[in-house]
Amino acid sequence: MRRRTFLATLGVVGTGAGTAGCLGGVDANDRHPDVVLPEPDREFDSSELPYPAWGQRVPAETVPAALSAQRVSFRTVDEPSLITFFYSHCQTVCPVLISTLRNVRAHARNNGYAGDVSFLPVTFDPARDTAKRLRTYAEEMNVAADGDGWRFLRPQSSERATEVVQAAFGVHFERTEPEEMDEYMFSHASMTLLVNGDGFVERAYRTKSPDEDQIVEDLTAVRTA
Repeated sequence: MRRRTFLATLGVVGTGAGTAGCLGGVDANDRHPDVVLPEPDREFDSSELPYPAWGQRVPAETVPAALSAQRVSFRTVDEPSLITFFYSHCQTVCPVLISTLRNVRAHARNNGYAGDVSFLPVTFDPARDTAKRLRTYAEEMNVAADGDGWRFLRPQSSERATEVVQAAFGVHFERTEPEEMDEYMFSHASMTLLVNGDGFVERAYRTKSPDEDQIVEDLTAVRTA
């Protein structure tokens, strides 16, 4: 089965929904040389999935940080990172994904490892998610968008967003009608990735409501390995 068409067979959610995860228990004896966490119990092998999954390198993509002059290359982030995909006009699932990263970041701050993790939300709506808009959104979401590893990433164009988010990361999104700039929404899949400091995926949380406690537990194992 082709990797990039697989997600469609699972069903892409409408605005405000997510795709269900397929992670289950883990086998402590099933290890991979490039990752810390054991392979999750799942129906499909990583090579059959449309997104970078356990044991695979994160895509070799570079995306500008919207609120600074930085450009982030996913494979060269030296510390563990959490990556998710969103657009700021979403009123349902995206706020949950951003809140999850915010709450994990709060745990990092409260437990003294805030400088050891990167939080990288990537917008797939660069036409509206300008730097000004993302600063406002950060305030709305109670996110301190400067410092402690948080960087809103913004592809340079809608075409580039499709290349990065959909083609490289396998996260499907589709603009809905109407065509008016201020009203359109997206149907989209939900994905949060935990990537280690060597650029390999430890976990792909393919759900609209990630378990924060599980992410903290997984992140702690990766970070302290």
